[in-house]
Amino acid sequence: MASIFTKIIKGEFSSYKIAENENYYAFLDINPIVKGHTLVVPKKEVDYIFDLEDDIIAGMNVFAKKIAIAIKKVIDCKRVGVLVLGLEVPHAHIHLIPFNHETELNIKNPKLKFSNEEFKQIAKNISSFVN
Repeated sequence: MASIFTKIIKGEFSSYKIAENENYYAFLDINPIVKGHTLVVPKKEVDYIFDLEDDIIAGMNVFAKKIAIAIKKVIDCKRVGVLVLGLEVPHAHIHLIPFNHETELNIKNPKLKFSNEEFKQIAKNISSFVN
């Protein structure tokens, strides 16, 4: 059975897409811990990030870098952190989390709520800076 991320990539579920290319897809986390919290996933469904082929994991990091640079241009933050957990969805992925204080990188922090329009605007703003 395909993961929810594969269904998002295939368009079976909607997402607030930031960017995509032939191998990767980036979209806003719908349960963000901060504004701009973004997920980057390979289009190839593999459960564990370190089971990805070397070229796929390397390419995912290069793709994530482009997204992180765009996030930093839109969201007021000192840095964009990278978090890799991988237990909540059986599809390798990277969390890109803008932050000003390290405590903001705690995935257990309360989730923020945004309206559909707010999510769309955040995604559009970040997407506009992706090269």
